[in-house]
Amino acid sequence: MIAKLTGTLDDFGPDWAVIDVAGVGYLVQCSARTLAALGVRGDRVTVHTEMQVSETDMRLIGFASGGEREWFRLLTGVQGVGSKMALAVLSALTVEELQRACAGGDAAMVARAQGVGPKLAARIVNELKDKAGALPSVGGAALAAVPAGSASADAVSALQNLGFKPNVATEAVARALDELGEGAGLNDLVRVALKRATG
Repeated sequence: MIAKLTGTLDDFGPDWAVIDVAGVGYLVQCSARTLAALGVRGDRVTVHTEMQVSETDMRLIGFASGGEREWFRLLTGVQGVGSKMALAVLSALTVEELQRACAGGDAAMVARAQGVGPKLAARIVNELKDKAGALPSVGGAALAAVPAGSASADAVSALQNLGFKPNVATEAVARALDELGEGAGLNDLVRVALKRATG
């Protein structure tokens, strides 16, 4: 029903954001990566959304890209994977990493997500192996998720200047943001991202 929201980032928490669209605040559940991509309060943002309705609940899930939403749909199609679990996987792995893990049968990589055990990770990989190959590769999608002019964008630029490929730099900075939190300064981001990119 609601496929996309464009408005102002009004507020956010550990796994949600409120997007103000023409005076109406939409509560959107998000992965940690999507939240990191949204920026700071007052920023103009666009999120792709998926509406989930059950007998007891109605919720809007938000994504930084259409590719992330597509993977959310695939993940929730696997038995035993609900929306919270799917968001945990998308918080732990980029869409590109998830695609590689499923295509390559790497259950251990999927099991890095909080709350995903080895059995469930194996089921996710087995069920999505064929579908992973059919999806278009998302090489530059992660780059679009880093807001221009932010400390994270500057950190990505710094890593690229040091010779890292754009997707490696973006992934390393996203992981550094996960560790340090939204308010991290540029120097700390670059320091931790460098460790992630080389480690």
